[in-house]
Amino acid sequence: MRIAIVWNPSKTEKDVLSDALAEVLPDAAGDVLWFETTAEDPGRGAAAAALETGAELLIVAGGDGTVRAVAEYVADSGSDVEVAIIPLGTGNLFARNLDVPVNDVPGAFRRALEGDAHAVDVGWVEVADAGDVSRHGFVVMLGFGLDAQMIVETDDDLKARVGWLAYVESLGRAVSGSETLSFTITADDGPERVETGHTLLVGNCGTLQGGVTLMPEADPSDGELDYVVVSAEGLAQWLATVKTIVWDHGVKRLVGSGEKAAPADTESLSRGRASTLAVSLPEPRLLEIDGEELGETREFTVTVQPSALRVR
Repeated sequence: MRIAIVWNPSKTEKDVLSDALAEVLPDAAGDVLWFETTAEDPGRGAAAAALETGAELLIVAGGDGTVRAVAEYVADSGSDVEVAIIPLGTGNLFARNLDVPVNDVPGAFRRALEGDAHAVDVGWVEVADAGDVSRHGFVVMLGFGLDAQMIVETDDDLKARVGWLAYVESLGRAVSGSETLSFTITADDGPERVETGHTLLVGNCGTLQGGVTLMPEADPSDGELDYVVVSAEGLAQWLATVKTIVWDHGVKRLVGSGEKAAPADTESLSRGRASTLAVSLPEPRLLEIDGEELGETREFTVTVQPSALRVR
């Protein structure tokens, strides 16, 4: 099998990866092709170069940003190359949602080399900006509000030292910076409706940093996207929201027996599922995509590309 590795050099040294690979497959190291990402091109160019070699297995070594860039290119190209992940980032959300070993580079390589590939969806968002429309792929989630504000407020130096816990430190500032507004949503062929909240998240996957499960029904292989509108304000509503996410979505579903009921809407959480979601805002809001800023927008449309990737 021809193996190519797209590697983000800002995350680790190449020797660390090659040594871990040699632990798992000693005879393969010399046959592997390496493609380095850059700050200007976080993965699309490297993925294109890897596919041009006829790679049958494309291993992505990096964080969610690197994974997103490579997945975006592979899905857009229509390639049937199998993709695997060596998670090296802060959140590693796509890897965590797929149960890829985290903080275990040899273990991730073992999964990459020995695991079976299965179909995974890719989400796409078209963002309107001053008459122009840009299109971006994602594998975890996108949205505006609290999640986007946390990314803005998080200190990069602290993130480098303590990982995803840096997002917790920024939570208070993010809450104060997320103002409630009314906006319109059109799901699939349904009618346009008005939602009120400070946060909208659209997910291919449902688990966030720290194992918090915001959308427990989200399945990256079901051909649909899940979404949730958060409107919690004040201590009582935030406590109820935290209880819903941590207890109802987490502990209760883990320890409960029998068939698990779909999560119900609450006073401050409303949910839905769709293959297409059009959103219109009365004022620009910062949009995040797989943990990175995408800029401000008032209008965007999200769609899903079913079975766009084959992931080990």
